[in-house]
Amino acid sequence: MSIMVFANFPVRDLAKATDFYTMLGFHQNTDYSDENASAMVWDETFVVMLLTRDFYQKFIGDREVADPHKMSGALVNFTLASPDAVEQFAERAKANGGDAYQAVPEMSSEQMVSYEVVDIDGNILEPNWMAPVTTRE
Repeated sequence: MSIMVFANFPVRDLAKATDFYTMLGFHQNTDYSDENASAMVWDETFVVMLLTRDFYQKFIGDREVADPHKMSGALVNFTLASPDAVEQFAERAKANGGDAYQAVPEMSSEQMVSYEVVDIDGNILEPNWMAPVTTRE
């Protein structure tokens, strides 16, 4: 069995957030979606759970739900198959109301291509591609 990763994000408008992630290339699994949550599947190992802020609150006890537009609590990094795939993911985010920028633009694109992709609620995904790592002898 493969290990699965679920990133849980608080969102203000579940329908708009679902549409945004659909435009990024995720698909919704309706078996795990309702008026409180939208399960957005990238592949069989990576799922973003979009949760209404009230529903998200149930998982964090007495902590306050952060406003990701003002503070960051997590950066969710995942790999894509090519530099072009990373660029396209970032461009789709910008074209659909999100943002994307390179935190380390001076890194050689032959070594790694990475973007900070900010969704419409301020949550950050980090799609990246890395050249194969070789060992030194």
